[in-house]
Amino acid sequence: MSQDFALARERMVKNQLIPRGIRDERVLEAMGKIHRHLFIEEALAGEAYNDHPVPIGEKQTISQPYIVALMTEALELKGDENTLEIGTGSGYQTAILAELSSRVHTIERITSLMVNARKLLDRLGYTNILFKAFDGTLGWKEYAPFDAIMVTAGAPSLPGPLMDQLADNGRMIVPVGDRYSQELIKVTRKGDSMEQDNLGGCRFVNLIGVHGWSD
Repeated sequence: MSQDFALARERMVKNQLIPRGIRDERVLEAMGKIHRHLFIEEALAGEAYNDHPVPIGEKQTISQPYIVALMTEALELKGDENTLEIGTGSGYQTAILAELSSRVHTIERITSLMVNARKLLDRLGYTNILFKAFDGTLGWKEYAPFDAIMVTAGAPSLPGPLMDQLADNGRMIVPVGDRYSQELIKVTRKGDSMEQDNLGGCRFVNLIGVHGWSD
């Protein structure tokens, strides 16, 4: 079975990521390395490497592999970043960020998801991740500024506290739109100004919080 999953990871990278323009070798390597099937229910493990999101409980999902790769590549991680993730979920994206960053601070509002992700990531040997059960739209001021911020849920607008916690030359990726569809926005801080790039349409679960949607 492990050999089957290894082949599935290889196909995922070759058939889903590279043909769609993912070029960052470090991102491709991390996606090929991390055992995505461990981050979903065993009954759904056969779906882990397919080209679509997979439910993880609590009305949340693990994102489509291509979207994970696209968002990660857009952060332009070199390995020395102080990174913030909003929405730990299953912990899969957290693991990708931990492979590519110096330190990852991840926030999840649903405590049960955070606890399960933490147990798995600890078991997998990650020692550069800090976890917090909290309103992610408020960020984690104690450890700011952040070189990279990834928001894995759809926001009605760019959350102000996250903008404030972005380091100079830092990058933030956040889906922005209505409750049903969003545009993937990349924000880059240049001194007191914020450059924005639209990376295309997407669909995420709602970002719940003071600076997001009400539950």
